Amino acid sequence: MNTINLDYQRDSIYTRLSHFAKRLPWLLRAYVTSFFPIFQWIHRYNLSWLLQDMIAGVTVGIVLVPQSMAYAKIAGLEPQYGLYSSFVGVSIYCLFGTSKDISIGMISTVSLLVGQAIANVQAIYPEISGPQVAVTLSLTAGLITLAIGISRLGILVDFIPQPAIAGYMTGSAISITLGQWPKLFGLSQVDTHNPAYMIFVDFFKNLPFTKLDVAFGLTGLVSLYLVRFGCQYLSSRKGLPGRLQKGVFYFGIMRNGLVVIVGTLISFGINSRLETSLISIIKDVPAGFDALAVPMLDSRILAASSAVLPSIIIIMILEHVSVAKSFGRVYDYNINPNQEIFAIGISNILGAFFGGAPATGAFSRTAIMAKSGVRTPAGGIFSSMVVLLALYLLTPCFYYIPDAILSAVVIHAVADLVSSPRYLKELFDTSLAEFLVWLSGVIVTICVDVQSGIYAAVGLSLINMLFRSARPPIKFLVRLPLSVSPHHYQQPQDQEDESQILLDGKQQHSPRQRYIYVDEQDLDYDQQYDPLPPGLLIIQLAESMLYPNAEFISENILKNVKSRTQCGNTTELEKAAHQLTWNHTVSKSPETHRLQLPILRVLVLDFTAVRRLDCTALHTLTNLRNNIDKYSGQSVEWHFVGIRHLKLRRDLIYYGFGLEYSDEQQSGNIEKNSDDDNIIMDEKQPRQSQQSQRLQQQPQDATALDEDLEIGIAQNHQHQHQHQHQHQHQHQHNDSQEKKTQPYLNQSDPQRNPQQLLHDKYPYFHWDMDTAINSILETLELI
Repeated sequence: MNTINLDYQRDSIYTRLSHFAKRLPWLLRAYVTSFFPIFQWIHRYNLSWLLQDMIAGVTVGIVLVPQSMAYAKIAGLEPQYGLYSSFVGVSIYCLFGTSKDISIGMISTVSLLVGQAIANVQAIYPEISGPQVAVTLSLTAGLITLAIGISRLGILVDFIPQPAIAGYMTGSAISITLGQWPKLFGLSQVDTHNPAYMIFVDFFKNLPFTKLDVAFGLTGLVSLYLVRFGCQYLSSRKGLPGRLQKGVFYFGIMRNGLVVIVGTLISFGINSRLETSLISIIKDVPAGFDALAVPMLDSRILAASSAVLPSIIIIMILEHVSVAKSFGRVYDYNINPNQEIFAIGISNILGAFFGGAPATGAFSRTAIMAKSGVRTPAGGIFSSMVVLLALYLLTPCFYYIPDAILSAVVIHAVADLVSSPRYLKELFDTSLAEFLVWLSGVIVTICVDVQSGIYAAVGLSLINMLFRSARPPIKFLVRLPLSVSPHHYQQPQDQEDESQILLDGKQQHSPRQRYIYVDEQDLDYDQQYDPLPPGLLIIQLAESMLYPNAEFISENILKNVKSRTQCGNTTELEKAAHQLTWNHTVSKSPETHRLQLPILRVLVLDFTAVRRLDCTALHTLTNLRNNIDKYSGQSVEWHFVGIRHLKLRRDLIYYGFGLEYSDEQQSGNIEKNSDDDNIIMDEKQPRQSQQSQRLQQQPQDATALDEDLEIGIAQNHQHQHQHQHQHQHQHQHNDSQEKKTQPYLNQSDPQRNPQQLLHDKYPYFHWDMDTAINSILETLELI
């Protein structure tokens, strides 16, 4: 029977550099082509895709026009600047984006931050206009996001959890809604740049001064919700014809545009013959791209808006990437976060030349694009055509659009950003810490401002992550016995040895007791587990062992080792009290109780959840091993279970863990002394502990040891029986044992040799806990 030796040798730096040099041309080519994902699908574009993209793009364009003008008003800009921003985003996204559904334009939260930045700048430099601030922010944010995309640092987005995003989005939605209520009621004396709670107080103070705008605002807001819920009700009815259902769908999508058109017509009928309008209206909107120019970076603007700019960039990236990922999961396609960030950067840089404000992907418009059946990112081109049409042909019609109607559109749009009660209940029941992160984002956003809410939520999230990483739970495991199912075998009727069973018509030994290993602190299994043999401890780590938590894990393990086992170092025990060092801890337990504790012999570490060990952790493990050996007075065996990463094993071996077998034992060149059955090995071998020494001193039972592949002691049978009957019996036994050790081997596969067994040179690495404990118990005779 042949063996396959598992090799854990480390590759040299020269080998790794040579391998990288061979792949470098391919990597560079893939890196450059990744910036233009359009070439992956444009050659397959067809008329069917064109029709679907046109329908979806035009539908989103109808929604985009009123939303863009409304969001520009949130930022304190004229409505046309919202159209400039949206036009550039939806026009060029198809060249660089990887999501078919994303629609880039102004969004409510970024618009609110732009408004705060404009207020901050104008408070110091009144001569600087709002559009100048918006263009500078767009150019700067575009350059930064472009650099992040080029350097492929999109992984930074993963460090901000969903509760933090939901928290500041909920706070922003509440702040935006409160900021729009004065415009909805025509209360121009309320300062909407104050914190949300102050706007709330000022709104009720000035409520008696409500104007005619409230008729347009409340009527428009109620109409939006009536159309929305009415269309949802009709769409949910069974038996509705397909064409009618599709008509209801598109009618519900276009509700924003319809409300704006109806409100504008009524406003025109009331104010067209009056010198002074009875309500607040948009008035003149210049046609075309009136702000087209080369943008300039003004250091004064950057200095005055430095507190707001980072939060604008964070929201732009977070909202765009999260929306793209969400719709990618729903419609079964993958997006590249780095490329999406790159697309945001290009859109904002070019948008600055058109006079646009910072823009990013919007959830509401993306949802409409997806539901409208868009097939490729080219759907945004048709949305840009609608915006272009509005800029050049419809600007005279914008004159009489009521501000209250635009406020109603904004309130209706941002209401979906508020976290649902169901989500809050799930968050509270799952993790109180994450619920506090969400709550901090909401409270700080409402009481201070949006950027402070973002920083608070993200900061608490990072603190929570770092604390969990630095103080991971360390579990001490116990075992629960599992009963063997009677369906797996049949008990023979006339079997002389009751310890044998019949499986697939062949004689087998009865299966050994199987266990599962659980936390000893788990109350569900209290008083149900079997005690571990004395001198054996099983420890499970829940995180990778890195420099922030290495010392904590080491101290915790050593503390528990000293509390669960007795000191085996007689030199330490014989020291007088005055000879002890000042930091020596004297046990409070009675001496008789301490003497009843076992001496530690084997330490098993469950590394199933461990993915990495850095240099600090490896040095800490080495020091911990030395301290435990000193305390126990002997060489304690360290066994590792569940290591799945080859580099992790190599690093442990490099630092002296694993215990390599000798060359003679690996190759099977073992001489057996017939007098005392002792195995004679070559003296040139590494230092071995008690387990390996016993393996060399005791005769090996092939039947018991063949089951444990991972420690590499399933050896070939070295001797032949003299009688033919015994030889046949041994051959049957080997076949049955191979079926145990290779349960997934396809016997009909001619490419695989059923006589080959895996052989691990390092016996202290195990694939699973049960076989690890069984091998330890057999070799150390702990039972």
